[in-house]
Amino acid sequence: MGLLDGTLKYINADSVLLLKQLLMWAVGGLLIWLAVKKEYEPALLLPMGFGAILVNLPFSGVLDAIKTSVGGQEIQVKGIITWLYEAGIEASEALPLILFIGIGAMIDFGPLLANPKMFLYGAAAQSGIFIVMLASLFLGFPNINDAASIGIIGAADGPTAILVSNILNSQYKGAITVAAYSYMAMVPLILPAAIRISTTRRERLIRMEYKSASVSKTTRILFPIIVTVTAGLVAPMSVSLVGFLMFGNLIRECKKLETLSKTAQNELANLVTLLLGISISFNMRADQFIRWQTLIIMGLGLAAFFFDAVVGVLFVKLLNVFSKNKVNPMIGAAGISAFPMASRVVHKMGLTEDKQNFLLMQAAGANVAGQIASVVAGGMILNLLAK
Repeated sequence: MGLLDGTLKYINADSVLLLKQLLMWAVGGLLIWLAVKKEYEPALLLPMGFGAILVNLPFSGVLDAIKTSVGGQEIQVKGIITWLYEAGIEASEALPLILFIGIGAMIDFGPLLANPKMFLYGAAAQSGIFIVMLASLFLGFPNINDAASIGIIGAADGPTAILVSNILNSQYKGAITVAAYSYMAMVPLILPAAIRISTTRRERLIRMEYKSASVSKTTRILFPIIVTVTAGLVAPMSVSLVGFLMFGNLIRECKKLETLSKTAQNELANLVTLLLGISISFNMRADQFIRWQTLIIMGLGLAAFFFDAVVGVLFVKLLNVFSKNKVNPMIGAAGISAFPMASRVVHKMGLTEDKQNFLLMQAAGANVAGQIASVVAGGMILNLLAK
């Protein structure tokens, strides 16, 4: 009976694992469908979805490949996805950081420099990070590193979420990464809901005159340097995050490296995004991903995005009480880091309410402020918790 019981337990365990793998195939298929059919971040969700299928194939060679030596002895070697993850993320954080160069090269900080008050909107829209961090502790995630890693989903910045959760060695890296990128892709659905709940139609109709202020080339070049130095002094652990973002922007603004700037914005960013997407599928193995905590993390991630937008809106409404020139509260929601989707969503909502209400430039200023604020917030968390 002992042998039979052991065999049945083995069969049952195998059956459970197979069921979990089938569920992960379904998750992979869903991500691919969102990428292809809905066009939600296809450059990232497509490799993530396909990678989720790859790593959950039985005896998958992308994780552990086996080769036979001349003497007939089997030697375990790393599969390609394991190697990519360990070399590009776990050991060096190289892939998310290199992606920041491309992101920095895409960003025009002109609207922010023309109206520095937008920095406040970007900072306010990071509130979801800390609200969800506390909520995670309350909901039974006792490890502060795990709670902080879950909260960083609210940065609305996939590379930052990957970097922070990896450095803090959270056991939920896979769920955190999937939540961060999935909700970034769904910003066009999440942001309007949060805005409508926290504003009235009268507030959404507020028109804002955009005064185009000339920003000198010297200012544009000095800005990324000053931000990097300041961030390094305030939150040293943010230097790699902020520094690579600002280096990409410096390549753009110096106007002497046009070919490199275009390469960083296009070929480099696209290639690294593909490699990053398939690499992080390493954390989507069924035995690690399919657990009840994953569902809670997905819910908390949604809450983080929602609170980011709502607090950003409420912050603008508070400032409007003391301001003569009213700001459309929707601008506060654009302060999340999801660039440039957040600013486009706010601009589109403004046009839906009033076809003559153009909010793109103001929303873009808040959006790029959020990009800086999110990486600084990530660096501050690492400063406090990383050993």
